[in-house]
Amino acid sequence: MRLVSFRRQDAVRLGAELEGGVVDLNQVYAAQLADRGEADAEVRAATDVPPDILAFLAGGETALAAARDAIAFATDHAELLLPAGELELLPPVPRPPKIICVARNYGEHAAEANLNVLEHPNLFIRFAQSLIPHEAPILVPKVSKNVDWEAELAVIIGRPGKHVTKEAALDHVAGYSIFNDVSIRDWQLRVPQFGAGKNFDASGPFGPALVTKDEIPDPQALKIELELNGEVMQSASTADMVFSVADLIEHISAFATLEPGDVIATGTPSGVGFVRKPPRFLEPGDTVRIEIERVGVLENPVAAEKS
Repeated sequence: MRLVSFRRQDAVRLGAELEGGVVDLNQVYAAQLADRGEADAEVRAATDVPPDILAFLAGGETALAAARDAIAFATDHAELLLPAGELELLPPVPRPPKIICVARNYGEHAAEANLNVLEHPNLFIRFAQSLIPHEAPILVPKVSKNVDWEAELAVIIGRPGKHVTKEAALDHVAGYSIFNDVSIRDWQLRVPQFGAGKNFDASGPFGPALVTKDEIPDPQALKIELELNGEVMQSASTADMVFSVADLIEHISAFATLEPGDVIATGTPSGVGFVRKPPRFLEPGDTVRIEIERVGVLENPVAAEKS
């Protein structure tokens, strides 16, 4: 299942991508219940398949089962599908409770920056305000031209948990997406803390969809590749991570309770721009395309911040 968040008629909705369009899960499930003759179809639909991704994820298997029913119903009722091209796509989780990013999680990326591989995950936090969806522009800010790319696998939490063991970690995953951890390098590296350089407005492309974990049995066996204007800049496998998805969930949940909708950006492989000779940074007019096997394609143009 490929879940997307979108805005329609000034409301944020939750959908599922199908070949012929997008299923508004809440709306279609209500239509299905009404078709069965059930009373208060809209009230039940609001409970079983909430239109908000955070409430949906908190609904667990009940919400997933209802979503599958809605998709099956829409498959037989094509008139209920919404044209994907007419929707305003949002990040799959528009306002995550937490966005936890992992630095230096690929050995070759550490090596290209002349840094050691760490014994423990190095984490930093992003703000939801920095997120942008698929096809929205990455902004080159007025205060810097050192805008760099970082292709990453994003993990979205489905089940809450504290002190989650590595063995049970993937049971807490709702699904996966793509994250471009765009970095404003001069702001990131001028002080020991990464925060400012990782939280500029319109610096966190995320999406386009949350792909449920049943479609990705092994998150450590995915090809990840980034192209800049058609030229491959990063190409690796998630098998190369220093700390696996399960490792990261175990580590993070030791100090913070994980909540449905939390996002973990799992780090980037080698091939970033600031270590190239000469350094290469994003410029207005560029296009950044990230593809992760089984997950999809995230593509964003680059534009200058307006005065």
